[in-house]
Amino acid sequence: MNNKSCFFIGHRGASTEILPALESAIEQHISEYGVTEFIVGGYGRFDRLAASAVIRAKRQHPQITLVLLLPYHPAERPIEKPKGFDSTYYPPDMEKVPRRLAIVRANRYVVDHVDYLIAYAWHSASNARELAEYAQKRERKGLITVTML
Repeated sequence: MNNKSCFFIGHRGASTEILPALESAIEQHISEYGVTEFIVGGYGRFDRLAASAVIRAKRQHPQITLVLLLPYHPAERPIEKPKGFDSTYYPPDMEKVPRRLAIVRANRYVVDHVDYLIAYAWHSASNARELAEYAQKRERKGLITVTML
């Protein structure tokens, strides 16, 4: 069986009110789409909500894994794997990316390499929205499936 992966992108100020929709989307991705790997960043409330929802889902689905995306080289900015996470991931060739663009480039790299994206991006002037729109263009080409919350 091929492992399917899913990335989360959303506004850093997301409300906890989206948690039920987020949990439902995660369950759907596991049960219906066969997702076994979830990847999340670590820089805002949406990322924290997504991580906590996946950690809760792991109780019923112990086969799934949770990966923390690292936009900065671990030697430059050491980070311990947070509780509940299975691993961390630093995309290749990120050492060449200027620090001010690191998060945006790491996110785009992951969108280019996953099967699914769960997005909460309603504010038009944001990197989360731009990335969701980029993913939707890839979706039209059959390269990814995007779920908007």
